[in-house]
Amino acid sequence: MGQQQFKYSNTVIVYPLLLVFLIWLVFWYQVRIDSGIRHLGIYPQKIEGILGIFTSPFIHSDLSHLYNNSIPLLVLSMALFYFYNKIAWRVLLFGLIISGFLTWFIGKSGNHIGASGLIYVLVSFIFFKGIFAKHYRLIALSLIIIFLYGSMIWYVFPIKDNMSWEGHLSGLITGLIFALIFRNQIAKPERYVWETESYNEDDDPFMKHFDDNGNFIEILPEEDNPDSNYHDNGSPRINYNYKEEE
Repeated sequence: MGQQQFKYSNTVIVYPLLLVFLIWLVFWYQVRIDSGIRHLGIYPQKIEGILGIFTSPFIHSDLSHLYNNSIPLLVLSMALFYFYNKIAWRVLLFGLIISGFLTWFIGKSGNHIGASGLIYVLVSFIFFKGIFAKHYRLIALSLIIIFLYGSMIWYVFPIKDNMSWEGHLSGLITGLIFALIFRNQIAKPERYVWETESYNEDDDPFMKHFDDNGNFIEILPEEDNPDSNYHDNGSPRINYNYKEEE
């Protein structure tokens, strides 16, 4: 069974920040230089719309649209890189492609843009992965995700005009599929030596410094060791090394 460990590294913050920065950079380019790139979204069932599978998450209609997607994308991607670092890039890249293709396949006519489909991939994956893993930390993470973004479930239905509910639904389905595919790769916190099954307290050099009453023994008796750094009375042994004159 593949296992991972919860371990912090700079990538937990750096990669999500770079991802969000890239989206803002594209929006700046769209507003300042070429507004025509907003048409690089997904156009369902059209050949020219296939390119949007790769470009649509970086295109946003306005500042409000961009802002509303940036915060959850940052938070969720940070959680992804912390708890599932070894598969984080696969979830992001293949999640973007598969959810985009599903949107292209089931979407209604129009220009589908925005990172919300990828956000639904992350929400769905992190939630279901925690449930399937049955690990208390991951279940707690799943509950936090539901608390923060549980209301998003309603937007996988056509309840709001000019909103790509198909993209949201595609992201939800993709995240669930990934949670099933990576089901056996359960993240686990790093275990200390004394938490392992093979740990023997009698063989621990540090624990030998405590007597049966829990008192710390500064100097251990080493009568059988001729090379001991201490005399029998506990005083330190001093060795002098001389350099021969040439």
